[in-house]
Amino acid sequence: MASSASVSASSEEITLTVRWSGKEYTVRVCGDDSVGELKRRICELTTVLPSRQKLLYPKVGSKLNDDSLFLSQLPFKSSSKMTMIGTTEEDIIVDPVESPEIVDDFEIGEEEALDIKDMEVNKRKLAKRINQFKVGLQSPCRKGKKLLVLDIDYTLFDHRSPAENPLQLMRPYLHEFLTSVYSEYDIMIWSATSMKWIKVKMGQLGVLDNPNYKITALLDHMAMITVQSSSGGVFDCKPLGLIWAQFPEFYNASNTIMFDDLRRNFVMNPQNGLIIKPFRKAHANRESDQELVKLTRYLLAIAELDDLSSLDHNNWELFAEYNAKRRRHT
Repeated sequence: MASSASVSASSEEITLTVRWSGKEYTVRVCGDDSVGELKRRICELTTVLPSRQKLLYPKVGSKLNDDSLFLSQLPFKSSSKMTMIGTTEEDIIVDPVESPEIVDDFEIGEEEALDIKDMEVNKRKLAKRINQFKVGLQSPCRKGKKLLVLDIDYTLFDHRSPAENPLQLMRPYLHEFLTSVYSEYDIMIWSATSMKWIKVKMGQLGVLDNPNYKITALLDHMAMITVQSSSGGVFDCKPLGLIWAQFPEFYNASNTIMFDDLRRNFVMNPQNGLIIKPFRKAHANRESDQELVKLTRYLLAIAELDDLSSLDHNNWELFAEYNAKRRRHT
């Protein structure tokens, strides 16, 4: 068990001054924040994406290249000054091979997921993020609707395959899917990339101005938190509690479902996550991929239920097939 002194040191606020492009920025973090979280806070002030940042601090050397390292493990003192080298994404390149790559998933067991969700340090990180990040609405929340939260990369879009037109990389039946589920669900899109990239890609696919459905909100990497697993691994995730805390009259654990191709992204809310089959190699799979057709049936079938969190979304295909057969025989 951690001593009270170590817990205090981890939760103590650290004020850092970051020099970049001739200006100084004040960044407030805690010892139990990671280097990745520090970069996210710098990004919020400078718009330089974490992947574009190089941090320099005396006697630390290459340790600041490790995004999973906790700041309590570094010799920072309050009011310390560091230098950041990096460039903004003023002229973002929309070629899919230039879009950010998300590393492959690693296994998170069911018991470990529950541990992560219940760890006090991770609860504190979520509470802090709720205070720091405000979800900007694209369209009003609708009373009585459930909430569907969607990833982008490999969920709606194959962002690594080459193509002359982004529409060639769009997952089949995307607009039909969004149109159908919009009758029962508000739709939010949450990607582990920058807001500018999200708007560019969703705009190119015609998602942001489609007359048949509306997107309630867009969330980017700034809304994510860095968590530590019971086995010692450190990674970013998308805590649905941030949305629930800001819109408690509309959304909660019982009426929310999230689609993502990475299990770790919903580790703070394992009962609300559904792992979607990744959409890769668009040219080869564009004709055969039926994932969104089947998921449309599933979402509409469970929309009539009071509590989505009581379902085992790992078995969604069996549920959809059973419901389809039941309807054919009634």
